[in-house]
Amino acid sequence: MKLLIALTLAQLLLLACSFSETEAQKAGRFTRTEQSLEEAQRNATVECNDAAQCDAAWKLTKTYVEKSSKERLLRADDVAIDTDMPSGSGKPVYSATRTAKGSGATIVLYAQCRDMYGEERTVGSDYNGCAEKIIATQNGFVDYLKANLVAK
Repeated sequence: MKLLIALTLAQLLLLACSFSETEAQKAGRFTRTEQSLEEAQRNATVECNDAAQCDAAWKLTKTYVEKSSKERLLRADDVAIDTDMPSGSGKPVYSATRTAKGSGATIVLYAQCRDMYGEERTVGSDYNGCAEKIIATQNGFVDYLKANLVAK
């Protein structure tokens, strides 16, 4: 009987350890994804040097947002571009800003998904799928601008 109790306790202990490893793995994956999202946000920033270059880059930014989003544009003026909030979760919302800087400007593309985060910035129901979409879109932004600015 004592042997049976000892074996049962050992199994419970192993189960608890494997559960902790799973939670640790999830936490590690979340941390890595958050770091990738932060890097993608930094990568989605471009500096333009003069009014003509900035106007062309801003026009391409609008086109990129329209192509990347499944939602319609709510705003597209000289300083901001915003898409509508999707009706369901799992779809990114995009926005961009253009901030004057000397004779040029800084253009930044932002993205977020509804239900990406839960309470206190925990993993939400659509976190993984949203993160993948956002990272790909933000990391492709500057390359899109460079390719299309050179072509003109």
